[in-house]
Amino acid sequence: MSKKVLILHGWGGSSYPHWQAQLAVDLIKDNYTISFPSLPNKDHPKLHEWITYLKKELEHFKPDIVVCHSLGNILWFHISHSLHLSVEKLLLVAPVRTNCEIEELKSFFPYKYTNELKSKKTLIIASTNDPYLNVEEAKILQKELNVPISILDNAGHINADSGYGKLDLAYEFVTK
Repeated sequence: MSKKVLILHGWGGSSYPHWQAQLAVDLIKDNYTISFPSLPNKDHPKLHEWITYLKKELEHFKPDIVVCHSLGNILWFHISHSLHLSVEKLLLVAPVRTNCEIEELKSFFPYKYTNELKSKKTLIIASTNDPYLNVEEAKILQKELNVPISILDNAGHINADSGYGKLDLAYEFVTK
């Protein structure tokens, strides 16, 4: 039986050539079952809409692995403490600091880190020059969650705009 992977995008989505889209394709080729939903109103997201959608998706899909990018991480932080399921692996790529002044994202902030991630194995991937979470903030998050971290040099927000059409580290974490 193939592993089920849920991929949660951030603000605006993660369509091709974003690394999440490429990860989905690579995992499908390797016989993984993928759910890569377009969350509601991805350009003007509302936390309550994303939570409602995600809870239904989790009931239906029951993933083994969850891969989050940017605002998708914050969504996971908001709901993980209330989940009745646990996943084998959780990948948190380019999380966002706990407070953000971007008007379209106000409903997601502030939030608190929770160590109730409902995952047996978790990895954070951050960047030395992410405009939404600096290295010091990433290390605080890592310490708070007590999970491993990989910090990429000059990777920006680890998205297509910063040159990440493929993220081998994400593929390796999911498949190993």
